[in-house]
Amino acid sequence: MSVTFNHTIIAAKDRNESARFFRELLELPEAPSWGPFTNVQLDGGVLLQFAEPPVEIQMQHYAFLLDDDLFDRAYRRLCEAGVEHWADPQMTRPGETNTEHGGRGVYFKDPAGHAIELITRPYL
Repeated sequence: MSVTFNHTIIAAKDRNESARFFRELLELPEAPSWGPFTNVQLDGGVLLQFAEPPVEIQMQHYAFLLDDDLFDRAYRRLCEAGVEHWADPQMTRPGETNTEHGGRGVYFKDPAGHAIELITRPYL
C-alpha cells in the first residue's frame, strides 16, 4: 500500500468557528463530524479535524496549495474580512503577498492563532 496523508487534528478555541473559517475561505463543503471533532474535507479525502483541547493551544503552521483562481478569491476574502496578513513568515511585510518559488503566497493567522500559508506553487 502506498502512503497518503489522511487526517490531522487541529486545536481550536471554537471548533465550529475554525471549521467554518476554513470552509468559507477555501470553498470547501461541509463534512460529517463526530465526537469532539468538527471536520472539513480536502481533496483526496483528507480531513482537517478541529477539536477544543483542554490545554493551552500551541501555534502550529499549516500550508495549503491552491490554484491561482482560488488563491485570488481566498485572498480577496481575507482582505474584505480585514484579516491581517503578510508576504513572509517573519511578518515583516504586512498587507502583501509574495512571489516566491514561481508562484504567489500569503501568511495569516486563523481564529485559533495558527500560522496559515496559502501558496500557488509547491516548494519542490
